[in-house]
Amino acid sequence: MNMIESLHVHELLIDYFEASLKAYRFCELVLRSVHQTRANYRRIQRVIKLSKKVKDCHAISRHLAAFASLTNPLSIISPVQFHDNHHSNMLLLGSLTLKCKKIRRRAKFNKLLKKVGGYSLVISHSALIVAMLVLLLHSLVGIVAAPGFMTCCLVLLKRRIKLVRRGLKTSLLERRLSQLDAAAKGVYILINDFNTISRMVKRLNDEVEHRKDVANMCVRNGKSEILKEVLKEFHIHESSFLEQLKELEEHIYLCFLTINRSRRLVLQEIMTSQN
Repeated sequence: MNMIESLHVHELLIDYFEASLKAYRFCELVLRSVHQTRANYRRIQRVIKLSKKVKDCHAISRHLAAFASLTNPLSIISPVQFHDNHHSNMLLLGSLTLKCKKIRRRAKFNKLLKKVGGYSLVISHSALIVAMLVLLLHSLVGIVAAPGFMTCCLVLLKRRIKLVRRGLKTSLLERRLSQLDAAAKGVYILINDFNTISRMVKRLNDEVEHRKDVANMCVRNGKSEILKEVLKEFHIHESSFLEQLKELEEHIYLCFLTINRSRRLVLQEIMTSQN
């Protein structure tokens, strides 16, 4: 971030790097929650294995009670956090998109002016050549018209300098556009990734809460028949639950890669412009 700020880039690019860093840290939080959720669920797996070997309902109830008392790791990531993150990214995307549109219009206008100026130069040069031929044929008149001729040359020179400067300005605008456009694409992908992560976290959070409620109910009831049914239900849905955890974990890793790739592309655009 210190390097980016020292390059004097557009403030929206600094906002982009801050937003992507925030997203990276948010993904780290979700990933730690996934790992802890998997670790907590191993208690249920041990209970299922224990029930096949031991018929001691009290021992099994103690393990279930221990699981029910654990804090749901996914509950520390509230829907409000996802909503706030989504809202801030949408605002940033809107600002980047609007700025890109303005730069495109400005660059297009500069190119139009350059083209019109080019035609004017061609006409002016043609007129100048004709004037020079006339002056050569009428040398005495040429001596009298010399001051006007020099003035005309100066005007054409100034016009040429303006066209060169406008061309440089257009080139700078195009480089700025490339930077902001790369940042906008990165934010757009980030929004989609986080929408997917949000849905997956909510679904898994509900699954964990359901298991905790069922385990707690089973412990309070204390009947062996209910205990067997609960363990049977856990066993049936075990593979599905673990698969959902794995999918969320893989999507977070993919999000890490996407963030890094987008940041690298934006940084490359900035360094190319600096060079």
